[in-house]
Amino acid sequence: GDRPSLIGSGLLVPDAGDKLAMLPDILPLWLAESLRHAPAIPDPDEPAFAGIETHVVAGGPDCRRAAVLEAQRLGYPTTEHRDCLSGDTAEQAGRLVSMVRSGVPGAHVWSGETTVKLPESPGRGGRNQHLALEIARRIAGRHDLLFLTGATDGCDGTGNDAGALVDGSTVARGVARNLDANVCLAMADSGTFLDASGDLFATGPTGTNVADLAIGLKVAGQ
Repeated sequence: GDRPSLIGSGLLVPDAGDKLAMLPDILPLWLAESLRHAPAIPDPDEPAFAGIETHVVAGGPDCRRAAVLEAQRLGYPTTEHRDCLSGDTAEQAGRLVSMVRSGVPGAHVWSGETTVKLPESPGRGGRNQHLALEIARRIAGRHDLLFLTGATDGCDGTGNDAGALVDGSTVARGVARNLDANVCLAMADSGTFLDASGDLFATGPTGTNVADLAIGLKVAGQ
């Protein structure tokens, strides 16, 4: 809903406190414990906020629409999914794959951000890489589906990668390098697997940050 207090770069916007209530569910225990001892959240009526105006000039839907227009310009039949991509990454991976498999051939585009519950010592990667590897597990062996998931600011979690582009051979390529997709997902180490499979991509800093973008491509006649 483009609420400024929920936007990562909206640091000068008072927080209503609702998002902190859910953080312990998705953060490692040590970090959740640290937050419990953090200074109190400033009240929205604090004088420090009095002279600040905040305006949202672009958001995830703008990015999604731009991707749709570009896909159409390139000649792809394109479906724009207007529901916000959110929630558990593994669940969303299954939903996206199911929608593209049952949908019409061409490009399918979403925007939003999923969440990953991190282990105590997470490895390399970010939510987009985690989502991509979860998807790769579900499309393994298929020749008609491809998925791209990426951060619009060009930085997905740890490292310098924006995300990943996976296909039906991603898992096999990683296995050939002696890696196990399930183990890497459990360790939040999707970046290591996707690096080995050759599916990571880097854009460098883009100068904007409007959530994440997910694109599925279904090839007709395969």
